[in-house]
Amino acid sequence: MRMRTVAVVGAGLLALAAGPGSAAGVANVQVSGTSAGATVSLAGGLEADLTIGFEQVLGLSAESLGLSAASVSPLSLAGRLPAGVEAVAAFPVVVKIEPPAAGPLSFSGLATVELHTHNLTFAPATPLRLFRSRAGGPFVDVTESMGMGSYRVRGSTGGFSEFAILADLRQPDAVIVVKFDALQSLLDAAALGEPLAGALQSRLDAAYAAWQSASYVVAAQETAAFADLVAAHAGNEISDVWRSAGDLDNPAGELRAAAASLRFSLNLRASSGI
Repeated sequence: MRMRTVAVVGAGLLALAAGPGSAAGVANVQVSGTSAGATVSLAGGLEADLTIGFEQVLGLSAESLGLSAASVSPLSLAGRLPAGVEAVAAFPVVVKIEPPAAGPLSFSGLATVELHTHNLTFAPATPLRLFRSRAGGPFVDVTESMGMGSYRVRGSTGGFSEFAILADLRQPDAVIVVKFDALQSLLDAAALGEPLAGALQSRLDAAYAAWQSASYVVAAQETAAFADLVAAHAGNEISDVWRSAGDLDNPAGELRAAAASLRFSLNLRASSGI
């Protein structure tokens, strides 16, 4: 079968001036091996630790990442949030990772983005999630794990742009449907040859069927198997490279990231029923 109320933020855009080793709203950018860390620091006591990790990366530096952050108003996000998703008054922040097109940054596989902030508090039934937007487009849930430490959330991605912690007030099954549809669209767009395309479609269909029958653990397992199959063929039958020049889309990374976020939602459904 083929498938096809948290208060909003106050007004204004606020950011600290850039200084040595920093960009607007971001300071203390440090690179070590295949990862980078930075501090988000904005007026009003808005702070977070930002960590970016790569499976394989070239040209990684503070400058090549193109980091910045700003506080946002509801109007600045108008039309970009799904119905039922809202900005969060306690942390109205958008982090941008926009590597300069002329820069040397490239990576293969997945990049992970983690935000940890004391401005928010973790609770088992929290609606807080990590969302990503491409080039000013709609925000999409990319959460794959979250936990304590005030509030800590991580997602993976096959490319970069804007990231924000938002409150997702939609019903869990509605979120899962959106994620299944997104993963199906990415698989269709990848235009893979057989037998790989058929094998991936079978895994996705099995996950969807398991979810429909309320077998959430099995659905999560099938989704993980889908991601593993993509990873096994990445770099050969599925391109898995992203470059700051914008000439490569990294479909393998996007498929794996979408599957990881779907698996997160399925596991939530299985463990808590929320």
